[in-house]
Amino acid sequence: MTELPPPDTAARPEIVAMGLDALVVRFAERFTPEANAAARALARDLMAAPLPGQTEIAPMLASVLIRFARGQTTAAALGAALGARLAAPLQATATAGRIWHLPAAFDPANAPQLAEVATLAGRSPGQIVEEFCATELTVLALGFAPGQPYLGLLPEHWQMPRMEALNQRVPPGAIATAIRQVVLFANASPTGWRMIGRTAFRPFQPASAHPFPLASGDRLRFHAIAPAELAALIGAGDPMGGARHEAAP
Repeated sequence: MTELPPPDTAARPEIVAMGLDALVVRFAERFTPEANAAARALARDLMAAPLPGQTEIAPMLASVLIRFARGQTTAAALGAALGARLAAPLQATATAGRIWHLPAAFDPANAPQLAEVATLAGRSPGQIVEEFCATELTVLALGFAPGQPYLGLLPEHWQMPRMEALNQRVPPGAIATAIRQVVLFANASPTGWRMIGRTAFRPFQPASAHPFPLASGDRLRFHAIAPAELAALIGAGDPMGGARHEAAP
């Protein structure tokens, strides 16, 4: 087994091997806002200034995967270069990505667990929708399915566990929540998260020149629309689903 430089866990994140051609820089064992911000900052840094042999960067909720070309470098060499890069403080508050605006419907047919979420949060369904649309969410990571974003964080009273039984199938564009986070589903899927709305926007657009429109660090705001407007957007077949974005100030 290839030996990697031992991590200084008191000052730096852990660097571990992942298979034969990748390393993972782990900032925490589980998601925290601080670990996520550090992971996104490292990913931005490595994308702007790649290390020798680096071929792919994939930021996750509390870590970053770095894939490398085995003919160009080794795990040990890349680990040493990562350690040197991490020796300098990461700018975790670096400029955020784009700001997206997504229309979404929150009627009972498109939000089957909205009332349950409202009860758990101690709010009315109307208050939940108002609060949700007023909260600017950050793309914390893409994962589980191609282009699928994990978004957060919602206020403390959204800290609710996953359901004990699965939603057998939520549709593409489903907006689902648990543990103060939101998943915007790229495809129809089972899930243990509660569905509180739906959008016509598709986070995975395979026919597009840019199949993953969202990126880690982008920010999102949802805007409530009538069910008929959502149906029209879905029927139009445009995977952007009425979404628009602007550069961050």
